[in-house]
Amino acid sequence: MADDRWLTFDCYGTIADWSACMREALRPVAGPRAADLLTAYHQAELALEAGPSWRPYRDILTAGLAAAARRLGIALAAEQAGALVAGWPDMTVFDDTGLALGDLASAGWRLAILTNCDEDLFGMTAKRLPVPFDVVVTAQQVRSYKPDLGHFRRFADMTGATPANWIHVANSWVHDILPAARMGLRSVWVDRDLTGHPAKLAERRITTMRRLPETVADVSAVTPWPLP
Repeated sequence: MADDRWLTFDCYGTIADWSACMREALRPVAGPRAADLLTAYHQAELALEAGPSWRPYRDILTAGLAAAARRLGIALAAEQAGALVAGWPDMTVFDDTGLALGDLASAGWRLAILTNCDEDLFGMTAKRLPVPFDVVVTAQQVRSYKPDLGHFRRFADMTGATPANWIHVANSWVHDILPAARMGLRSVWVDRDLTGHPAKLAERRITTMRRLPETVADVSAVTPWPLP
């Protein structure tokens, strides 16, 4: 597998519409403040994932929601504590993913997913993915969360992929584009959230996956920088 051309993808936020699903899951909890609660959850999630010991993503979702609600002064009833986990089966994929991924697979790229997720939660989403993926690396497997490099290192160990035949594609600048740069990987930043982060760490920035096949073709022609 070392001689194959690999594209690794983040799943949630890049292929699957995590934000829309989680925002809907929070509407019964926070009503018009659902978007604010989701923003506060993002901050709590980062802190929990960076904790000294690994904990399952289900626990992160539940503890992060409780911390976010406390920060905003939103009363969280006992039956609402698992709202994000309960909403997970409703996760859909973005409309622009199917054709792009199909074209890339037809062009000879092997596809993999590196996800900050438990095995069972990813299994719910896997049923809706528009194409099969050759390799999936979860947080449960590596017992860490991106931006830690555990996913990337496990994938390299499994496949023999190197920066010469490996491009990473993702939406999250913090969780994916930053660690990809640390690994010396070329990357395509699918900036769906228009975050305003600097684009210079990625070879290309796009806002929709409709342009991904042509963008990957451009990036694949760029020689990766050697690590110092």
